[in-house]
Amino acid sequence: MSGTARRIVVIGAGPAGLAAAAAAAGAGADVVLVDEGERVGGQFWRHHPGFTDPRLQHQLGRFGALQAGIAGVRVLSSASVWRVEHGAPSRVHLLIGPADAAERRGETLEADAVVLATGAHDRVLPVPGWTLPGVTSAGAAQALAKRDGLTLGTRTVVAGAGPFLLPVAQSVSLLGGEVAEVVEAASVRTLVTGWGARPWQLTAAAGKAGELGSYLGSLARHRTPYRFGSAVTRIHGTSSVEAVTVQRIDASWRPVPGTERTVECDAVALGHGFTPRLEAAIQFGCRITPARFVEVDSQQRTSVAGVHAAGEITGIGGADAALAEGEIAGLAAARVPVADLRYRAPLAARRRMRAFAARLEVHGIRPGWTGWLDADTIVCRCESVRKATIDEYAGASSRGMRLATRAGLGACQGRTCGRSVEDILGTPFGVDRRPVLSSVRIGELAAHCSPAALEPEVAASAHPPQEKR
Repeated sequence: MSGTARRIVVIGAGPAGLAAAAAAAGAGADVVLVDEGERVGGQFWRHHPGFTDPRLQHQLGRFGALQAGIAGVRVLSSASVWRVEHGAPSRVHLLIGPADAAERRGETLEADAVVLATGAHDRVLPVPGWTLPGVTSAGAAQALAKRDGLTLGTRTVVAGAGPFLLPVAQSVSLLGGEVAEVVEAASVRTLVTGWGARPWQLTAAAGKAGELGSYLGSLARHRTPYRFGSAVTRIHGTSSVEAVTVQRIDASWRPVPGTERTVECDAVALGHGFTPRLEAAIQFGCRITPARFVEVDSQQRTSVAGVHAAGEITGIGGADAALAEGEIAGLAAARVPVADLRYRAPLAARRRMRAFAARLEVHGIRPGWTGWLDADTIVCRCESVRKATIDEYAGASSRGMRLATRAGLGACQGRTCGRSVEDILGTPFGVDRRPVLSSVRIGELAAHCSPAALEPEVAASAHPPQEKR
């Protein structure tokens, strides 16, 4: 790296990370872009290079422009961040190579500033039978469609809450699969009240109307039923999915007795919103809001000096909001003065998209959902912990509950089950707030920390020359 350019590491190469890297590089910074995926694009642009159907992938033109903007940026793909350290400089420790590779190469990056753009993953509420083969998250179903051109099965039920169900259903249909039903937890009345309030605030996000029209048109062409105020409350099958129970739910998402229907299918895509990936922010020591997002100021600066955050980890708002926040974060990390005209467009875009993002709470999870669980429902998939076991330790401390049940101690470290465990117990245990970034083999850790991997002067002090005898 050059001696005068500001060194910036961007963690995450989705819309926010790409925008941050391009903006910082354009401002003259030396930028390294790190992502655990095989190629840049994140969840939003997770597509096969040969798949260019605009109905499967939006904003390909913007993606191409961002790729051109990072032409001079060092990009590290298939790179897992396993540790971050704040300081002068800050350090980002990586293992480079496929996650299941036998030998990954360790590297440590030093930075004057770091931009966290780690994004979010699907939140999927437990359902009796959700561990059957044929059940995935809505995001996984979308990734299969975009990246591999595959559908989960021949007849899929897409269920959960939020606008993301629409593109998932469209993707399945475009690839020749049948969507048996789209099941949305929010009622028609709730949607009209939430999205219809102060409609003038949404005119700035008018581009979303075109996307919505495309999705609704796809549903109409394929005669796909859209069920509001309902949920999949049980998944049936022996060795794989055979059918689901769809049931009406009230405003608190409690199942309404006597409204059960059976829908035959061989695949289920579940999605109940998104959960931010906070591990790196927690490890840096960034302040986290009660709503579980990274707290940032008007320039996307966190509570830790030199650490910026952008995209879904600061609030779920979609790709357009993430692009705007990423650009602001990249400029700020490169120390571009706030009066610079380059801020004008992303600041305006961020303001426009906040009204849209605020409406997403209409689809927010309500506490009554735990009413569709039974005692044998597996809540923590990693450790096969059932609801009855969690209920048994409802009065224990957070540590005691984890040690006794092992909920949240598996491979995902509570990313999947943490918030569901808290909803069941009605207590904020912080199960999903563990600062574990990724799995590291003991051999990889030993190799990274061996004298040969240290700076020459440190290695020399670790093994001083032996006196000749």
